[in-house]
Amino acid sequence: MPNTSNSPQEKTPAPAIRAYLGGSFDPVHNGHLEVAMFVYQHLLPIATRLHRTLHVSLLPNARSPFKTQSTDPNHRLAMLKLATENMPIQINELELWQAPPVYTIDSVRTLRQRYPNDSLLFIMGMDSAHSLDKWKDGLRLTDYVNLWVFNRQSSTDVSDGISRKFSDSIISSENHTATVQDIATLQSQLPLSLQPHITDSPIELLTPPIHHSTNSLNSNSTDPTSTDLKSPDLKNANQGRIYIDSRPITAVSSTQIREQLQKLDDQTNKMPVAKRQIASIASINDIISNTESNPLAKWLNPAVYQYIIAHQLYSAAQFR
Repeated sequence: MPNTSNSPQEKTPAPAIRAYLGGSFDPVHNGHLEVAMFVYQHLLPIATRLHRTLHVSLLPNARSPFKTQSTDPNHRLAMLKLATENMPIQINELELWQAPPVYTIDSVRTLRQRYPNDSLLFIMGMDSAHSLDKWKDGLRLTDYVNLWVFNRQSSTDVSDGISRKFSDSIISSENHTATVQDIATLQSQLPLSLQPHITDSPIELLTPPIHHSTNSLNSNSTDPTSTDLKSPDLKNANQGRIYIDSRPITAVSSTQIREQLQKLDDQTNKMPVAKRQIASIASINDIISNTESNPLAKWLNPAVYQYIIAHQLYSAAQFR
């Protein structure tokens, strides 16, 4: 099954479940994939039981409104395809080819228009969720989608040889039981206007929008509480809900990985020319064997790392 999805909604016997993890993916790393796979694995048995199709997609942006530049989208898409090969995770190119800046509110509105009957989930870390009031119309995201918010801890230093992998954090926290105080603390980090939307169960994120009769659509009622399905938001149907996943997940940023790649490139450039190719091969072998000698082995898919080396991304050569 191809891992790129950009086609109009397909007819399904029941409303589909569609979850999206947005970001620049510059480059995509194992932290991104672990989050997407956790959501997929958590929702798959539920979707199977409900006879609903499940799609979990990475949603790469053209360029974040908070950044001045990003790597060529063709490179980022190529790395995403390599990273998700043989995985059930899809890639949605909705934002990738638009002229930046592209705002999340516009994307979720488009997705709701495209999939009016489906359950739409947008995945993010608490670090993003608590600053939604600084996004363009960020407080209105729940008019169109439900939010699955992960309790991302502060970013891990990728140069730290003893740092745990993202997956280790998930596995080690399977038996983690959040206290009432823990959950209350996490909830308090959300903007006040979003706190009433919090639910304690991800199941509530899967309720599709309520269908309304033809008569209600054709009526000329000016009642502000009436629902017009021509409006794609959830406000008057199933108000978007927010599920805070309390399991602690160690985060790593693509920025840190880029910095580490540049350090390795600087070290390689100081070597005699005859040794540079050998050094690059050695680094790739470290990634493949997941050795502690190369901290990037914890975070990068070997095929992605090879692509970065082959195309001299995140290095001085990129800017010559």
